[in-house]
Amino acid sequence: MSTNLKGKAIAVTGAASGIGRATAKMLAERGAILAIADLNGEALETVVSELKSSGAVVTGTVLDVRDAKKVEEWITDIVERDGRLDGAANLAGVIGPSTGISLIEDYPYSEFEFILDVNMKGIFNCLQRGGEGQKLASIVNMASVAGAIGMARNCAYVASKHAVVGLTKSAAKECGGCGVRVNAIAPGVIDTPMVRGLDTEIKDINIERTVSVMPMNRLGKPEEVAEVVCWLLCEGSSFVTGSVHTVDGGWMA
Repeated sequence: MSTNLKGKAIAVTGAASGIGRATAKMLAERGAILAIADLNGEALETVVSELKSSGAVVTGTVLDVRDAKKVEEWITDIVERDGRLDGAANLAGVIGPSTGISLIEDYPYSEFEFILDVNMKGIFNCLQRGGEGQKLASIVNMASVAGAIGMARNCAYVASKHAVVGLTKSAAKECGGCGVRVNAIAPGVIDTPMVRGLDTEIKDINIERTVSVMPMNRLGKPEEVAEVVCWLLCEGSSFVTGSVHTVDGGWMA
């Protein structure tokens, strides 16, 4: 099975931490030419420095994926610099402070709007702008197991991830004839700063309790999700599109 990414120009959002960071590192190790972006400029600079020190070809851009114009400018710059864009991993995402606390009737509207703007509209912007004049081989979007089920006290995140699944499948239907594949990943409980931040006494979320009912009985590693992203970006998955790949230790089995 081919996993060759050497010389491929690939864009990654949400690359400063967690799954995005692990994906950027893995892509660099496999020879990709990287354009990575994140809203956290300081953390992004650290990742760029680490990757460059390992010999990777990488540029970093502070980017708010909610801003369609800025997303378009970023992608245009990539194509002008590298001559093409072979793949994109749209991994930027957030979980709000009301997750695990607020019912729908009490959920702050501003937070609901913010989560959908980043998780859903951000991916819409990347999909829409990424297709302008480019012929990407593969696009991978960040969904979640929360895109397949309902979760109490988690309405905004769940709604946003259901939307990502719908966008992914719709884009795959539209792009198939152009040779562009569009898939999504659906991580379960992964050991990232975002997930660790949910595990507090005041939230109706307990990581250990969740892990205890999973067949593999442990947290996932960011690198285990990154492996799936890299596979979806490479030619080894050439007949895979419109799919949602769970990486959840069997949670959804």
